[in-house]
Amino acid sequence: MDHANPVETPVTYRLHRAEYLVGFAVVTGLMIAHYDEIRWLPALILFLYIDVIGYLPGALAYRRSPDGRIAKGYYVAYNLMHSLATQAVVAGLWIWLYGPEWALLVLPFHLFGDRGLFGNFLKPFTLSFEPQPSPAYRRFVADLMGGPAPAAEPVTSASGTGR
Repeated sequence: MDHANPVETPVTYRLHRAEYLVGFAVVTGLMIAHYDEIRWLPALILFLYIDVIGYLPGALAYRRSPDGRIAKGYYVAYNLMHSLATQAVVAGLWIWLYGPEWALLVLPFHLFGDRGLFGNFLKPFTLSFEPQPSPAYRRFVADLMGGPAPAAEPVTSASGTGR
């Protein structure tokens, strides 16, 4: 992937995920090392608010939609809340208002986990809100790689929602 070809093949997608797994491992190590110094109620709130605002409304709308189409605003909310830039601003405001604290580690923990463990990156408007194999993508990869279309990778998640 580069600036002239902003797409990923299955291999570059796995490598991209692996980079986030490294970040996830570092953050997890810091959380373990400072376990006793983390204020867990703020940490839980900071961890959950990302999905309460950014994922759950879109997931509910998607499940209620007869054809799977939902308003672009749900995608914008997801992408805004799952942005490293947004969460850096949240962390900066938190530090300014309350001071630095180890509970803030849950912000990258959440995002790195979503990307590294579950493969969830920002959502483009043109794809289903919940992951679904795209025949157009499979044809594109086959054309790019000069071979048959790869088998659709299974949709998995810890919660079983396909997120």
